[in-house]
Amino acid sequence: MKTGIVCILSFFWSVFATAQFTTEGTEFGLDGFFGASTIGGSFGIGAKYGIKANENLIFGPSVRVQRSWSTFYGNKNGFTIYGGGAWAHFRFFRYLFVGAEFELLNSPINYANISATRNWVPTCFLGGGFSYAFPNIRINGGIFYDAVNHLNSPFRPGYVMRKANGTLLPVIYRVGIFFPL
Repeated sequence: MKTGIVCILSFFWSVFATAQFTTEGTEFGLDGFFGASTIGGSFGIGAKYGIKANENLIFGPSVRVQRSWSTFYGNKNGFTIYGGGAWAHFRFFRYLFVGAEFELLNSPINYANISATRNWVPTCFLGGGFSYAFPNIRINGGIFYDAVNHLNSPFRPGYVMRKANGTLLPVIYRVGIFFPL
């Protein structure tokens, strides 16, 4: 897993450190998350600040706050997950985008019990989908695969796909709204 995190951070560093460009503005984005099952769920919001490198490439830092709940064996628990990271989207053909979103989230989840100790859980969503700019707003809607697929990912209750044998695939849907600044 450490190798995967190093590879992801190296990718972001190489894109940002070697890029020679002038910025074409900034954007502020919000995305929501909701997932639920019979044993719990979570909802949250992620905020993104984006620097437009050119017409197609936008990147920047992100922060996330997520509230989760569980009802393991009749015991009700609630907790808050928070963290931050970096993201990059490449927009093309006026209607599509591909992107990577890496975050480290501070979470008490270990899917055996809720512990007093909190751990930093990495996520790296790779995906793409629809992206369209209206006069004062841009809407992104896409499907993302968690390349890290950490056992304690707080997004696990929101995974939307399963293999034929019932194993969860680390795939989520995400809708984002971006406002030019």
